[in-house]
Amino acid sequence: MPPQREKSQDGGKYIFSRSNGQEQIKVRNMLSKIKSYALVGLDGVPVEVETDINKGMVRYELVGLPDAAVKESRERIYSAIRNSGRRFPVNKITVNLAPADIKKEGSHYDLPIAVSILRASEQLSSPAEGIVMLGELALDGTLRAVNGILAVIISAKQAGYSKFIIPAANAAEASFIEGIEVYALNTLSEVCGFLEGTALFSPVAIRKFEDVAEEVTYSCDMSLVKGQDVAKRALEIAVAGGHNVLLSGAPGTGKTMLARCIPTIMPEMTFREALEVTKILSVSGELGREGIAVLRPFRTPHHTATTASLCGGGHTRIIPGEISKAHRGVLFMDELPEYSRSALEALRQPLEDGVITITRAGGAVTFPADFILCASMNPCPCGNYGSSTRQCTCSPAQIRRYRSRISGPLLDRIDLQIEVDEVGYDALASSEAAESSADIKARVERARAVQRERFRDETGIEVNADMGELQIKKYCRLTAECEGILRSAFERLNLSARARSRIIKVARTIADLDLSEDIQPCHILEATSYRNLDSSADRL
Repeated sequence: MPPQREKSQDGGKYIFSRSNGQEQIKVRNMLSKIKSYALVGLDGVPVEVETDINKGMVRYELVGLPDAAVKESRERIYSAIRNSGRRFPVNKITVNLAPADIKKEGSHYDLPIAVSILRASEQLSSPAEGIVMLGELALDGTLRAVNGILAVIISAKQAGYSKFIIPAANAAEASFIEGIEVYALNTLSEVCGFLEGTALFSPVAIRKFEDVAEEVTYSCDMSLVKGQDVAKRALEIAVAGGHNVLLSGAPGTGKTMLARCIPTIMPEMTFREALEVTKILSVSGELGREGIAVLRPFRTPHHTATTASLCGGGHTRIIPGEISKAHRGVLFMDELPEYSRSALEALRQPLEDGVITITRAGGAVTFPADFILCASMNPCPCGNYGSSTRQCTCSPAQIRRYRSRISGPLLDRIDLQIEVDEVGYDALASSEAAESSADIKARVERARAVQRERFRDETGIEVNADMGELQIKKYCRLTAECEGILRSAFERLNLSARARSRIIKVARTIADLDLSEDIQPCHILEATSYRNLDSSADRL
């Protein structure tokens, strides 16, 4: 008599068979695996969502080092499955997020866990291998947007994955990556229909970055800044060579307005730079509706900002701080002496290296931090020191104490230090058109093109500010006259070795703006003139 097979009453969990008059019970395999990703800094790490449904006490176990948001997913998933017309299994359910030694944080595991449960309970029979899934579930089964989609997709693509299911709200940031298929769906029901083949969906259409970048507009322009020719020249040099700049002057002289005009004279971001900035904003949850960053960042943290908010960190997940959010753009720190000493000193390492490493008990994460620092300050506590129209009420000791809030090592790392003078009424009321940002930007782009050609064989060097001592010796040879001028400034201003190197870098940038192959004495003289805050401090 041939064996007879029939399903049990509990939905096919066991197979009953009779052979030779004896009844045997075999447990059917109820294991499902779905691919997802974890975020570690700005990189995605593959995570396999494994679900096993077995006979035993009714319970739901979630293992694999989940955080609170992942642990709470059980209630969201339960309601989402039931409200999507499916059945939540009443069995012993074990969900494992592998590898188990990486902490799983965030709500984007809701969708892969739900699909894995449905497959393990045989409510979904179609294969889902090779598809990366991310998304938070609402109680009605709607897919909600999650952070870090772009970072995950880039990492997964590099690992060989080419098919993704994400929330529809994240479609914009996934539409700029070519060579993959991204399905942006609205509900868990749509995901099930897509996997079963009962519903057809088209992948997200690829968009061109150039089409979006054409819409770049700014609310300010250098032509609106009256006077301040020296400060404008300094900002042009700073942007052309990627140098840091400090503006010192009395209140109301236009320091903030000058700083806000810096992005208008910076070259437009390339697609590679835009992706770097977008990854940071996506992980931080600050990405706009466009889905990609088209404007260079301009971050202005308040002077009460903590060291952690500047550098990055967090109690549960390490996220980028203002230093990293200014990557490829400008970090403007108004009233620099008012920041805490620890916050200011935290700037020193990223200003040198272009990256910042955040170390916590759970591990270390490195974020990019390649930005132009633009800082402003008053010359004294009352702000009137050096003014030709207003009387300073501060004593020399008060001024020294105020300026000493900025340490020498930090000041050493600021290449251009400018005194912003007051502008007279006639200049403010003048109808004469000043030079526009577009005109300055054209010269900056020309100088940047010279530097790209110079450093085409160098790794990790894009502008003059990135040069190390080896590159300075190679590309910044000085004549005897230039060496004499630099020696005189070095001894008169009591400069450090770092300050000497930075003066040479600034001189190289000035030469590039003049399209000069060699650094001339006039370039060294101009570069040393931008250290006048040191000399003014010595006069106190």
